[in-house]
Amino acid sequence: MLDSFLTFINQLGLDLGKQSTLLTISGGVDSVVMAHLFHRAGFGAAVAHCNFGLRGEESIEDELFVERLAGEYGYTFSVSHFETKKYAKEKGISTQMAARELRYSWFEELRKDRFDWIATAHHANDSLETVLLNFARGTGVAGLYGISPINGFVLRPLLFATKKEILDYAQSNQLLWREDRSNDSLDYKRNVIRKKVIPVLTELNPSLESTFQVTSEKVSAAATLLNGFLHDWQKEVVTDAVGEISIPISKLKEKEESAYLLWYVIENYGFNYTQAKQIADNLDSVSGLSFYSASHQILKSRAHLIVRKKNDEIKDTELHINGPGDYRFGNQSFFLEKCEDFEFSKEEKNVLYVDALSVVFPLKIRNWRHGDVFQPFGMKGLRKKVSDVLIDLKFSMYQKENVVVVTDHSDEIMWLVGIRTDERWRIATGAKGFYRMGFLPDKEC
Repeated sequence: MLDSFLTFINQLGLDLGKQSTLLTISGGVDSVVMAHLFHRAGFGAAVAHCNFGLRGEESIEDELFVERLAGEYGYTFSVSHFETKKYAKEKGISTQMAARELRYSWFEELRKDRFDWIATAHHANDSLETVLLNFARGTGVAGLYGISPINGFVLRPLLFATKKEILDYAQSNQLLWREDRSNDSLDYKRNVIRKKVIPVLTELNPSLESTFQVTSEKVSAAATLLNGFLHDWQKEVVTDAVGEISIPISKLKEKEESAYLLWYVIENYGFNYTQAKQIADNLDSVSGLSFYSASHQILKSRAHLIVRKKNDEIKDTELHINGPGDYRFGNQSFFLEKCEDFEFSKEEKNVLYVDALSVVFPLKIRNWRHGDVFQPFGMKGLRKKVSDVLIDLKFSMYQKENVVVVTDHSDEIMWLVGIRTDERWRIATGAKGFYRMGFLPDKEC
């Protein structure tokens, strides 16, 4: 088994003789065999053990056992004691999930200090169990090829070996280990898979373990090719603008599996495959349909699906400005200040300049409304609806929601913020004394 272990490490392209590894040792047979193989191979390592305080005296005995094991191999020993049930209650998660979060967080803290790798003792049977669990819960392609031998800084150096091979190795080398009685409990889903499901599958296929390893490799290879295609497709057709992404409906409709393409793009925004199918089924529907995840919204416009973060805040409707100062309206910051000199060169759409003598407070900032009309700068007094300006600029519905206006005391529009100023507030030649309004932090005058 040592030869197989070294071959597996070489296939992964690792030089553990020159790198340092943190061995995560529970005291069970899998982790004991991992420590023994590292020791025989002469790899530099240290041992970390988690005491979750879940099994009373047995947890203490496990800790002492692992400490002695580390000493025998000349490995540095580290232990952490966790209040696992308290943590699970505070986070509202299961005890198993709490233990997982606690241990990996601690392992990473240790790794950052002095280790290249965190080694866990997952083996081939663990990978099979993971795939069956994923399949039962529902999964994508990635969930069907099991556990990866390398994930970030986490290394699984025993994935080449089956549970039987590990047990045979431990017994032939007269190794001692600790038994965790919770491994026999059917209260845990993984144990149900191990003790109830896999034996039945093994009756159907006595070579289940080896068959699974080959299948896993093929699925992994197929997933690599698929992800390459999906990545290239997304890069080519999806536009990523500030605050939103845009997916051309025509490009989705070109492909037979439009729902899967869409899911690949939107799953990171909290949407599941069922929602992706629902959206794909409505690509020919009227514009204006919206779909929601916990964090994001998808709007169907005429030609695009637009994804952006969901705004759960109640929008401000009106803010009065009574003089110079800093102001906040919704998620936008403004300033108003008085300037003595100004040399006009051209319209600045992100800044409003007005003659101080013409201003009567209060000014107002508000959301634009359907029916709003103003005289855009440069159109020589011609009036235009704000809605028409936004259509001309091809603003999406999301962008339109965030457009605000600044008005005078009689609610006449002075500035379509960040877009156009009103011709009526054009500064006359020779005027002295100005107000300058704009977005923070652009505040030099």
